[in-house]
Amino acid sequence: MLPRPAQSVAPQAQAAEPLDLIFIEGLTGNTVIGIHDSELHRPQPLVIDLHAGVPRPRACDSDRIADTIDYSVVHQRVRRLLREHRLQLLEAFAETIADILIGEFGARWVRVKVVKPRKFDDVQAVGVQIERFAPDVESETGRAHRAATVLHLIGAGMVPGAK
Repeated sequence: MLPRPAQSVAPQAQAAEPLDLIFIEGLTGNTVIGIHDSELHRPQPLVIDLHAGVPRPRACDSDRIADTIDYSVVHQRVRRLLREHRLQLLEAFAETIADILIGEFGARWVRVKVVKPRKFDDVQAVGVQIERFAPDVESETGRAHRAATVLHLIGAGMVPGAK
C-alpha cells in the first residue's frame, strides 16, 4: 500500500489573517446522485467532511454561539441539501456545500470532501475534495475563472443560483 500524502487542515497561504476552523467529519447520509442509470433510481450513501475557516471569531472572547458558525445549524443545512438537491456530480454537490458555508455562514475558507464509500468492490471510496475562499480573499485568477464560468452558464441558457 502506498503511503498517503500528508494533508494540511488549514488553508494554504492565501488568507492573511489566522483562521479558526469549525468542522464536521464523517457526516453520512443517503441521496440520489450520479451519472449512471444504476445511480439515478435509489439513494446511495455519501460521507461528507467539511472544514470552515473563520477569522478569530469574537466567540473566543464572548463565549456566544452567535459570534461564530454553529455546526449544528450547518449539520441541519447539509442534511436538507442531501434531501433536496438535484445534482448529478459530486463536484457540483461539494461546490454547493462550499457556497453555503461561505454565503450563508460567512466562512472565509472551506474544504469540502464528498465520498461514495464502497462504490466499487475493490475500492474503499471514491470522491472529490475542494477548497474555496470567500470572494474578498480569492485571488484575481480565481475571480476571473469564476466570472468566466458564470458567463459560460449564462451563454448556455442557465442562470447560476436560479431554481
